Amino acid sequence: MPTIVVEVMPKAEILDPQGKAVVGALARLGKDKFSAVRIGKRFELTVEGPVDEALLAEVRELAEDMLANTVIEDVVFVGEASTSSACGGS
Repeated sequence: MPTIVVEVMPKAEILDPQGKAVVGALARLGKDKFSAVRIGKRFELTVEGPVDEALLAEVRELAEDMLANTVIEDVVFVGEASTSSACGGS
């Protein structure tokens, strides 16, 4: 069954204390090439049947209305999940 991915991130002007803590921890571990980290949310919605533009539009609307707090977050991606993972899985 296909999966639709929705990614939500804090708005650029919103402080991200979790991200700040992670970048501080990276620096303490000697990983000083990273100057900032932002932490967001990823939703995976498994659907029955094919994914088409109408379904993606419906999910975009759901993301704006329900999955993201649009006062402090932006929906940055809505699309069908690829068959391989983003971390290099096979």
